[in-house]
Amino acid sequence: MTGVGRGLRVTDRRTSLCGADVVPYAPSLYNVRYQHRRIAGMVASGEKLLYGGIEAGGTKFVCAVGTSPDDLRAEARFPTTTPAETLGRVIGFFREQAGQGRLAAVGVSCFGPVDLDAGSPTYGYITSTPKRGWEGTDVVGAMRRALGLPVGFDTDTNGAALAEHRWGAARGLDSFIYLTVGTGIGGGGLVNGRLLHGLTHPEMGHIRVPRVPGDESFAGVCPFHCDCLEGLASGPAIEARWRARAENLPPDHPAWEMEARYLGLALNDLVCALSPLRIVMGGGVMGNRRLFPMVREHLRGLLNDYVRAREITELRADYIVPPELGERAGVLGGIALAQDAVASA
Repeated sequence: MTGVGRGLRVTDRRTSLCGADVVPYAPSLYNVRYQHRRIAGMVASGEKLLYGGIEAGGTKFVCAVGTSPDDLRAEARFPTTTPAETLGRVIGFFREQAGQGRLAAVGVSCFGPVDLDAGSPTYGYITSTPKRGWEGTDVVGAMRRALGLPVGFDTDTNGAALAEHRWGAARGLDSFIYLTVGTGIGGGGLVNGRLLHGLTHPEMGHIRVPRVPGDESFAGVCPFHCDCLEGLASGPAIEARWRARAENLPPDHPAWEMEARYLGLALNDLVCALSPLRIVMGGGVMGNRRLFPMVREHLRGLLNDYVRAREITELRADYIVPPELGERAGVLGGIALAQDAVASA
């Protein structure tokens, strides 16, 4: 674990995990030039470049090496414990893979919120997360210092969206939304072929939605907002309201109608704001495939023929769809981010 602490940084000059105040990481010009030469040499020699992907989740980290869904050479999973222990195991896995000599870059699809402003002194940090012990962790700096590789970085939902765009349910589309409904609710996607970024990054799970009639007494479960979309429609919200996990509820339980209504309300706002060509919905709650036609119906009713797109008015099954990459979307998103990091180097 020595050397891992040197790659971890925290905000506001608080004490780092290695016990000292530190300044944010910035790659030196020498390192950047070295990486350019190294990658160019690998390409010139005809070597097939391999990429590392990390799905950094609040419950587990998934790591893989490969180039695509059909070409994964190695994979590992670790529980999310402390930053030092978890990132130490991740770094150990990729150091072993880098020993093969062909690992060109690593990409991280990370839980958050995170800082995605490349000009910020805290770029690559996890910021105001409710995950205990992880606020202020410098994920990108840890990876760069320990591995000496380019690091692509984005949110877990933007990473999954990029993977679905490259290999999955959003191939060929330049504008779409990826929404995950599970332990939390998060969203990402592309607009005009570019991942959604701006002031920070999308926080679709924390938009406000009207209360469904009959649900006024439920407080909500979001630790920041109580009754935002995540507070009312995530897996923990379903369990808190109905005293049962979503996967244990029967198909005709009233929970599903309420869930579909909340999701329809959220999609109404997102369709009006972003006009996506497709909506990909994943996560554990959406494992109940009966939700998809219910959500389509509620969305059509809420839009009330104002948005006259056949995909909505005709309830087309190819508009609101499950992800094609399933549980691998996050780690494959990391691989896609690594590929983009090399392409932009």
